[in-house]
Amino acid sequence: MQIYLIRHAHAVDATEDQKRPLSAQGRKQVKRLARFLCEKELLDTDECWHSPLARSVETAKLLADGLHQSVRLVEVDGLQGDDDPAIMAERLKTRRHPVALVGHEPHLSALASLLVAGVSEPPRFVFKKSGAVALERREGVWAVCWQTTPQLVR
Repeated sequence: MQIYLIRHAHAVDATEDQKRPLSAQGRKQVKRLARFLCEKELLDTDECWHSPLARSVETAKLLADGLHQSVRLVEVDGLQGDDDPAIMAERLKTRRHPVALVGHEPHLSALASLLVAGVSEPPRFVFKKSGAVALERREGVWAVCWQTTPQLVR
């Protein structure tokens, strides 16, 4: 079973908008990421979990649109920057179908590290905005399938 951890794309500064939606740069980042993942057939899921924050919601929507497949968007608790990664790790233990998770730092780095290395600190992953990692669980053990950054998908 695979999961795809995706950091939200570039957002406007908090002084511009407290809700911090994606910037024009961020929208371009997500569209490029979606096109890359679609062309390379790297992301195969029908469900995308996202945090309630505007930049995460918008990233998830643009990603789903760009994949050209039916992807159900689901707002979930436990994907914000300061959330405990152990809660999401526990939730993923019983998951049987691939899912994309759109969230925030430092949560995603801590979650990926916890799943792969068994500890969340120090982080073993760096998530750039609009960066993604695919992890696969086999016989209860998580391994990295691939990782990408915005610089690689230009």
